[in-house]
Amino acid sequence: MADQDLAALALAAFDQVVSASPGFRARAGQRQMAQRIADSLNDITLGEHDAPQVAVTVIQAGTGVGKSAAYLSTTVAMALARKTRVVVSTATVALQEQLMTKDLPALAAVLDQPFVFALAKGRGRYVCKLKLERLVGGGEAVDMFEGDDEPAAQPQKAPKPSKGQIWQDPVERRVQLYDTLASGLATGKWDGDRDSLAEQPDPADWGTVAAERHTCTARHCPRFGACSYYQARMQLAQAQVIVANHDLVLASLGMKALPDLNNCLVVFDEGHHLPAVALDQFSSAMELSGLRWLDKLPKILIEVAEKMGFVLAQDVSTLAQQLKTALLEASRLAMEFLRGMTSTYDVVHRFKEGVVPEAMLEPFKLIHGHAAALSDALEALGAELKLRAKEDPTQAAQTATQYAKLGPLAPKINSVVATSSMWLSDSEPPLAKWLKSDTSSGLVHLSAHACPIVPGDLLRRHVWAQVRGAVVTSASLTTCGSFDYFLAETGLADLPQVSTLAVDSPFNYRQQGQLIVADTAADARQVEAYTTEMVAALLADLQDVPHGALVLFTSRVQMQAAVNALDAHLLDVVLVQGQLARAKLLGIHQARVEAGRPSVIFGLQSFGEGLDLPGSLCETVFITKLPFSPPSDPVEEARAEWLKRSGRDPFSELVVPATGIKLLQWTGRAIRSETDQARVICYDKRLLTMAYGRRMLQGLPPYAVSRRPVR
Repeated sequence: MADQDLAALALAAFDQVVSASPGFRARAGQRQMAQRIADSLNDITLGEHDAPQVAVTVIQAGTGVGKSAAYLSTTVAMALARKTRVVVSTATVALQEQLMTKDLPALAAVLDQPFVFALAKGRGRYVCKLKLERLVGGGEAVDMFEGDDEPAAQPQKAPKPSKGQIWQDPVERRVQLYDTLASGLATGKWDGDRDSLAEQPDPADWGTVAAERHTCTARHCPRFGACSYYQARMQLAQAQVIVANHDLVLASLGMKALPDLNNCLVVFDEGHHLPAVALDQFSSAMELSGLRWLDKLPKILIEVAEKMGFVLAQDVSTLAQQLKTALLEASRLAMEFLRGMTSTYDVVHRFKEGVVPEAMLEPFKLIHGHAAALSDALEALGAELKLRAKEDPTQAAQTATQYAKLGPLAPKINSVVATSSMWLSDSEPPLAKWLKSDTSSGLVHLSAHACPIVPGDLLRRHVWAQVRGAVVTSASLTTCGSFDYFLAETGLADLPQVSTLAVDSPFNYRQQGQLIVADTAADARQVEAYTTEMVAALLADLQDVPHGALVLFTSRVQMQAAVNALDAHLLDVVLVQGQLARAKLLGIHQARVEAGRPSVIFGLQSFGEGLDLPGSLCETVFITKLPFSPPSDPVEEARAEWLKRSGRDPFSELVVPATGIKLLQWTGRAIRSETDQARVICYDKRLLTMAYGRRMLQGLPPYAVSRRPVR
């Protein structure tokens, strides 16, 4: 098909979709978005090619534009014409559900050419039937590593069950769960997908029977034909549109679980999450306490090798003991180091500029060498098991069972190899490296962590180097009136294949809304005085809330201060995040408002994004303070330190733009439709009085802005 015909076909599909929508109303911004996608992806080259044409279009689409209809209609039509596929990646489950239950069915009902769509999930969301069969009836120990919580120290006893909590023996609970799961599979009442269970099991209980890459022999498994995960994979293989999430897309790179990025169209919706997901995916951590698994590791390797008649090339018993000795030495040195700096057992210590004391690096060199050797032994044994299953199918059941015994070892060893390697690296920019001591379980758990500090480098190397045609979109990609920060954070800055477009919301913010900045006497940096004054002003304003309102706090401590100050009347009005499940809390809020009663939600950052409360459900958004991130994140600290050393200003370059994006999201909770009338009240006067506040203000919708004294 000629290029111009392809673009025209995509736009025709868009026009067909929107005209068939109930209550159709032409939105100039939506068509502008569809046009840009059609034009941008028109000339791309898919598949193997020496000099491929590449295009990435970055589109900020304000609330109410209808971006999913714009990108789905165009990309799906182009993919069907090209005989390729579309991967739509999101950051939240809520958007995935919207795409799967609303947007894609609506598109399928309108397009002339039929297509299949499916939801991609990680392997761990599905049960491993072979594991479940081994455990049903309690015939085997239900947790290979039960009792691994070997503490570095024990300052306190483990917490008792809360009052009224019914205690159940963990083994009994698991046996009951596994019997129920097996019965559901046998009767066809359950499909093996964790998400389709009526009640979600305890994560530890589920983890024992979850499908895992490291415990799976794939087509050589005797249960392969009935495997829930591979049945889902077969559905994905038949789908022209696959909905996934950012974590899965990045975790699946090079693994063939999803289409190759160079041979499909990709949409990253909620694209502002990509940098954080990239850092998370490429970070690493290892335990320096809880090392009993190392006593079991050589026994399992030797047992499996002997059963299969395989000779291990390494002395795994000696290697495991040497690794444990080195880890214990690293743990001892780390505890001494931390205790020399603080008296608390709950601490995160980051090493400046990624430089770890030489004395502490010595055991890490040993750790890396021993762990790498054990990893090689594990990999060689696993490869031998797969080879035997392939060459002699009669051994498939035995090899699959033995391979499953090795599986839980692989992630543990791999994390030790990866983390120790990162701790020993001397890269530029430096990696963030830190120790964490935590007593939340009642025992001291000590761990070592490492993470790259520039997400754009990771995305450019692992994603954009492969992508041929992509749409990156969100309602909050610009900050302070510019795409610069987002492009830098995602590694898209200065790439010739990248284009940007900001599509305005169809809402008339100046007529529909107000942004009121309260003029507090205390500066927000005077934490105690400001919080006291802000809480008093907030409570006075809440007395006048007629219907629904949302209060967004920057910290749990700040939110608790407001909760503690509520009088009897407001206690009956306010719903606090965390007191109830999110869905239940929102349901109560809606019921109250629909019954003509006032209802106010107190929430933190997660309620500042993706929460849709149209009309009277949210007529006022109260912002208690500009949403600067706490300055304690070790990766952000390391990055700021590196920028300063490079002569750059991390506050202006990173902190202000990141806060501006959050503020855009928070204010976006106010007006959700063309008929809404709402206001935003911000108690932090820095939004108007400080230059960086005015920078953030430039990136917000054009509300009518006013300033008033606190009440």
